[in-house]
Amino acid sequence: MSQVHVVYAHPSTGGFTRSVLDVFLGGLSSYTLTDLHAVGFEAVMSAAEYARTAADPVPADVAAEQARLAAADVWAFVYPVWWADCPAILKGWFDRVWTVGWAYKPMVVRPAKRAIVLCTAGYTVEELRARGHYQAMRTVMIDDRIGARAESSEFVVLGGPDRAAHLERAAGLGRSVQQASRG
Repeated sequence: MSQVHVVYAHPSTGGFTRSVLDVFLGGLSSYTLTDLHAVGFEAVMSAAEYARTAADPVPADVAAEQARLAAADVWAFVYPVWWADCPAILKGWFDRVWTVGWAYKPMVVRPAKRAIVLCTAGYTVEELRARGHYQAMRTVMIDDRIGARAESSEFVVLGGPDRAAHLERAAGLGRSVQQASRG
């Protein structure tokens, strides 16, 4: 069975993005979840964190996230698109968790087998592509933030009004993780 670590970034406990998370999790048999707002994740990097070297310890909350990621075969990120990017709390999570000596210079984390980025948007993928936003969002999230830290990555935007189809796609992605672990 694939262990999945899911990072969720939305302040609301209801709504469409939460429904996407719930149906995605429903397809999984084994996962850990960090709901960044529910746990009160500190998204702002301190001066001490910025100044640390690879030999220095990381804060406990960062160490806990790194341990969950290291134990997982699949990483999933679920969030709404705000201003053509992820919410600030998730950007801050990357700033703090992707530390020197763990995620780069050198990268000691074992790459995940798969990373899934699952985000909701008010605009359709076609509208986002026409504005150049889709390509920019994908490049930043997949090529920069995830990069070589995963063997394969998927960037899925659930945008526009067809929520039933989007929920089915999110559920299908959850099921695909389980099917891949059996194969």
